[in-house]
Amino acid sequence: MRIGFLFPGQGAQYIGMGKDLYDNFQEYREVYEEINKITGIDVADLSFNSDEETLNQTKNTQICILAMSLGILKLLEKENIKAEISSGLSLGEYTALIYSGAISFEDGVKIVKTRGELMQNLCPNGDWSMAAILGLNEEQVKEICSKITDGFISPANYNCPGQIVVSGERKAINEAMEKSKALGAKKAVELKTSGPFHTKMLEGASIQLRKELENININKFNTKVVKNLDGKIYSNDENIKDILSKHITNSVRFEQGIQTMLNEKIDTFIEIGPGKTLSGFVKRTNREVTTLNINDVESFNNTLEILKNK
Repeated sequence: MRIGFLFPGQGAQYIGMGKDLYDNFQEYREVYEEINKITGIDVADLSFNSDEETLNQTKNTQICILAMSLGILKLLEKENIKAEISSGLSLGEYTALIYSGAISFEDGVKIVKTRGELMQNLCPNGDWSMAAILGLNEEQVKEICSKITDGFISPANYNCPGQIVVSGERKAINEAMEKSKALGAKKAVELKTSGPFHTKMLEGASIQLRKELENININKFNTKVVKNLDGKIYSNDENIKDILSKHITNSVRFEQGIQTMLNEKIDTFIEIGPGKTLSGFVKRTNREVTTLNINDVESFNNTLEILKNK
């Protein structure tokens, strides 16, 4: 059995995420307490007791999802369950880098807090949105975007075969959703995000993040991590700080990343954090591998049971 971890990004959040894990496992609670000490943010209260509008603010979403994923990793560590390679969607790449040892826990928490604040505060004024288009290929989605002249729009995430996310002004996103359906898309769904992420519109945040990244240390990788930028595995001699700053303004090549993990002979994918979206991407790419997810006590115990019997 060869295990790969997957870490979700913004859009997977929901009120109450991780609460039963928090209530049942001291090790999980300790992760939240440590993040509170580092950031001054009560991530437990934000995750469990706030409202959707508050949790969906980028500065809150990113640190809360990170906390949940890191808490689950602590539980897996206690069970001696390890991955040979990991990948994360957008924000999730930071979780993967922390897991790999390339970025320390403290540095990772600090830079994700800063990243969320920059992406929110340096987002240009406008009515922004993102939408997932299902059932069309890359060329079709690019063509739709190129034909929209009223408002900015760009492909942002290449998630899996037949699922591409577009990002931009809401009026352009709405038009793209209509054109997609007319072209035969199975579905077009608006996402729970609040900015034109993974487009050139976040250039200001990208430049400032690059400066902030100078405040953290980069270490050698203990496990492999797949980059969103090109879907390939990081090497120790790459400039990770440059890559992470470009990450904000460039498309996420998650589909290629899944294929890279499959090429590494990963046969068991475990999604760690809120939702089951990334597990679904893997299933749409390869139905022969095992896909598991951990987002509450039941799914944690279920995963342990399945791994024990593999």
